[in-house]
Amino acid sequence: MLDPQAQQLLQLMVERGVPAFNAQTPVEARQAYLMRKGFTQPEPPEVSHCHDHLVDLNGTRIKVREFRPLGVSATQTLPALVYYHGGGWVIGGLDSHDAVCRSLANKSGAAVLSVDYRLAPEHRFPAAAEDALCALRWASENADVLGVDANRIAVGGDSAGGNLAAVVAQQRPVPIRFQLLIYPVTDGLMSHGSYEENKNGPLLTRSGMAWFWNHYISGATKPDDPRVSPLFAKGDSIAGAPPALVITAEF
Repeated sequence: MLDPQAQQLLQLMVERGVPAFNAQTPVEARQAYLMRKGFTQPEPPEVSHCHDHLVDLNGTRIKVREFRPLGVSATQTLPALVYYHGGGWVIGGLDSHDAVCRSLANKSGAAVLSVDYRLAPEHRFPAAAEDALCALRWASENADVLGVDANRIAVGGDSAGGNLAAVVAQQRPVPIRFQLLIYPVTDGLMSHGSYEENKNGPLLTRSGMAWFWNHYISGATKPDDPRVSPLFAKGDSIAGAPPALVITAEF
């Protein structure tokens, strides 16, 4: 049975007429996603510091939004969480996950660096994965400037962001201490039972997931490539990965 709060949220979305992602164009879906976040999230909590960095990553410029928690001094060196937002690699961004990242910063006591990676289908695989890797490397290389401890860097994300975090943790361009994987997407073959059990939702359907996957990889690689499906990684990629907290939900 769905949690009562989840039922209320779904009813609110029905009342607001929020359409299915795969019934829209990517641009329309992005607008609808922001609208949904606008009435389903609490007010963004206050943090001690919030700043957007414009980062040049191998010729591509993306934003990384830095959050520092309340109650820490400007000079205090903190652990860092490099965070990748969810949205099926197609939707979402810094603004849709602003409140989440603020909350994570305050509750963890770590600096959070939210990565505005390039979105599909305008930028298909491997763009998002490359941005995720490069942003992590940038955070490590600029740790002193950012006021973070290069030896205490974690990666995290929700949904597609959890996918990117797991992919990055398996490749490890710099030392990583921890993975925070919030219902991560791990199986591009869509071969597990949940894809059938929950094919009609609630909210996210099998056809909706196919819409996201098709926009992201679209023939650029095979769906079981570990760089898009970290569940299929083997050997040292798995054995050497840092500890992970994997958060799932029944539906």
